[in-house]
Amino acid sequence: MISLPSSTYYYQGLVPAELREKQDAELRAHIERVQMTHPKSGYRTVREYLERAGIHAGERKIRRIMRKFGLRARVRRFIVRTTDSRHGYQVYPNLLLGLRVTCLNQVWVADITYIHFVIRFVFLAVILDLYSRKVIGWNVMKSLETDLTLGALNMALARRKPEAGLIHHSDRGVQYLSHRYTERLRENKIRISNSAKGNPYDNAFMERFMRTLKEEEVHLANYQTYLDVLEHLPDFIEEVYNKKRVHSALGYLTPEEMESLVTEKSTQVADRFDIQF
Repeated sequence: MISLPSSTYYYQGLVPAELREKQDAELRAHIERVQMTHPKSGYRTVREYLERAGIHAGERKIRRIMRKFGLRARVRRFIVRTTDSRHGYQVYPNLLLGLRVTCLNQVWVADITYIHFVIRFVFLAVILDLYSRKVIGWNVMKSLETDLTLGALNMALARRKPEAGLIHHSDRGVQYLSHRYTERLRENKIRISNSAKGNPYDNAFMERFMRTLKEEEVHLANYQTYLDVLEHLPDFIEEVYNKKRVHSALGYLTPEEMESLVTEKSTQVADRFDIQF
């Protein structure tokens, strides 16, 4: 006599094959809806989004359905150089080394990426609050001039009004080390920090955001014109990424949910997400 686990008995014995296939198809449809907005999500993150939508399914079942129907992340790669560190401006030490990030407005990280459509590119400058991963400033332009990064910085300053001592961390690109940009930082008593040459690890959180942006919005939206970018990109950043996209590193909270917890001074919760460099 062959001994089977009770879960196998109940699953195979009590659920007719036709009903099982119907249930699989229904769960597949729900997973595909999640992947339309968050195509890079693994099974744990998919499960979190399903739970938020009131759809309850175990991790094993979600993994089985994703494997059965080939529901994998869709990734497309295209590389454009956005950092020019060949300049005569002052470079600053990396202030993140050995730093423990414990609160909002302690460290902002900044970077630039490109957005490709049809036959040309536009550029996006972004500033994240490192603690919550929330996008607090951004700007889109057709060129890589300092105005691109200044626009993002000015948005972040207007929204957050940080106290003196905040660290602004970026690569060594000319847009971040130009006199206009560094003067704006000094006006607001912000400390300047740069990545070590050839070592982007300390800006890894920003790199993850850029990958998310490309894989979950830019590559799927298939922008045709600059106006398409201006119309749709803000919605992804403000409404999807900041408010709806969960992060495993934040305990499957969204950046806005994380900031709400910290704003409520829930120290016990906040301490769980300290970042140590």
